[in-house]
Amino acid sequence: MRTLRVIGIGTGDPEHLTLQAVQALADVDVVFVLDKGADTDDLVALRRTICARHIRDDYRLVVAQDPPRERRPADYAATVEAWHAARADLLGGLIAANLGAGEVGAFLVWGDPALYDSTLRILERILARDAGAFAYTVIPGISSVQMLAAAHRIPLNRIGGAVHITTGRAIAEGLPEGVGSVVVMLDADPRFDHLDPDLTIHWGAYLGSPDQLLIAGRLGTVGPE
Repeated sequence: MRTLRVIGIGTGDPEHLTLQAVQALADVDVVFVLDKGADTDDLVALRRTICARHIRDDYRLVVAQDPPRERRPADYAATVEAWHAARADLLGGLIAANLGAGEVGAFLVWGDPALYDSTLRILERILARDAGAFAYTVIPGISSVQMLAAAHRIPLNRIGGAVHITTGRAIAEGLPEGVGSVVVMLDADPRFDHLDPDLTIHWGAYLGSPDQLLIAGRLGTVGPE
């Protein structure tokens, strides 16, 4: 049986790896990486650094070009569905061709595999077509949500309050009502003019990396930054 490990690797600092992740890497035979182009060269480089530190020298690195997708589609759900299908076709073929019986493969996932990442969905798609293709386990990682709170030295929730995690796309028309704290992820083009200027914002980018940026304060005051 082929075995895969989906390992969360944090947000940019190799020191983010948990002890469980380090142990899971120790006997990996093959690491699979989807390359998204020049804009993500640093992400591939981080994975190479982690592999060099924690995997034995004879591991194999399999890199493939990630299938393209439209960034601002008219039908977002249909576009993502087609992209996931293309990814499943690609990765299913790569796993079959490069991971032998009894070997261990790994996907090194930015942040935590459970939070706004498609790897687990893709693997389930592959298994839906071939239930015996492989077995897999998931190793949690430090997410950007945790890193943001730690960097700003704040608790995410107010006392007795809920935390709502969403995306920039989802709050284009405003924040949900009745939620004390909102964490917004995947917001490549942030705008705040439609939000209450008296809100308090804790913003971060490149969390955990040498280029980390942090801004906090009244939204109407620091928003333009």
